[in-house]
Amino acid sequence: MTTKRDYYEVLGVTRTSTEVEIKSAYRKLALKYHPDRNPGDKAAEEKFKEAAEAYAVLADTDKRHMYDRFGHAGLGGAATGGFDPTVFTGFEDILGGLGDIFGIGEMFGGQRRRGGPQRGADLRYDLEISFDESARGVETTIQIPRQETCDTCRGTGAAAGSKPLSSPCATCRGAGRVQQQRKLTVKIPAGIAAGQRLRLSGEGESGAGGGPSGDLYVVVHVQEHPFFHRDANDLFCEIPLNYPTLAMGGEITIPTLEGNESFKIPEGTQTGATFRLRGRGMPDVVSGRGRGDLLVTVKVVTPKKLGKEQKKLLEQLAETLPKEKFEPTPREEHDERGIFDRVKDIFG
Repeated sequence: MTTKRDYYEVLGVTRTSTEVEIKSAYRKLALKYHPDRNPGDKAAEEKFKEAAEAYAVLADTDKRHMYDRFGHAGLGGAATGGFDPTVFTGFEDILGGLGDIFGIGEMFGGQRRRGGPQRGADLRYDLEISFDESARGVETTIQIPRQETCDTCRGTGAAAGSKPLSSPCATCRGAGRVQQQRKLTVKIPAGIAAGQRLRLSGEGESGAGGGPSGDLYVVVHVQEHPFFHRDANDLFCEIPLNYPTLAMGGEITIPTLEGNESFKIPEGTQTGATFRLRGRGMPDVVSGRGRGDLLVTVKVVTPKKLGKEQKKLLEQLAETLPKEKFEPTPREEHDERGIFDRVKDIFG
């Protein structure tokens, strides 16, 4: 069984490389090992195919994400996704249509031919938001670098009144596209979770030769909350309480996403008990309707320091409680019932 090389290693890039850097690295390798330049060289042909396979994965946002997480196994045996490295018949195709402008086809003995329209590359933007912003939704402005159609030549690559080969556009130097910093407004829906992404159609890089623009994928990262923990649309939290409140019951304050709420603790509540507040969780981002629940677990807090009067009162209380002993139990019973269940038996 042949072990595949790491795709980033194949292209000579890092895992943080941008799509532009990956594309540039691939084109250099494709030029070097293209069959037209290395006729009959099987080793060069294999390297050309290997580079093409690596590019097919790393240039695709979804495939690259799966590869970064799970390696070759995450691609399910279809790394190239139908990509045929032999589709490039000349160096001008590899350069995305620039072969016509610079005459590269003729340079290597091929026929110069004009590339057709090509779709622009997809882009990824990682956006970090707060937990509260993910709960209520937010509208924010982002700035992304991307290739856009040159305004001077309107994508033709030629100076006004001329052809690209005779007089390239001075702004884009004949490429038809220029690098720009573009500001975009992004609406983050309420309830979005960490790792989910938004697709902004047509907001990727501009296409070449009149081709359509790619898409922009905004990957959302949510900061952790100091109090709440999220699981699906439900929220979880722990509330520390003293023993008298658990034993006698009482009114407590529970923080929610909308603010503090009063909640009555029943008499005789055991530490570790969980209460469900329905509809106080996260909004359902998929349906846009309904919310999850808030599950509150109460924990008894033992004071570390007691005054003389407090100790005296606790001693008096202890004298009134049943004199029970903790007996060792088999491990199986311990695992099944737990220490809190056995404490519940003793104190009723």
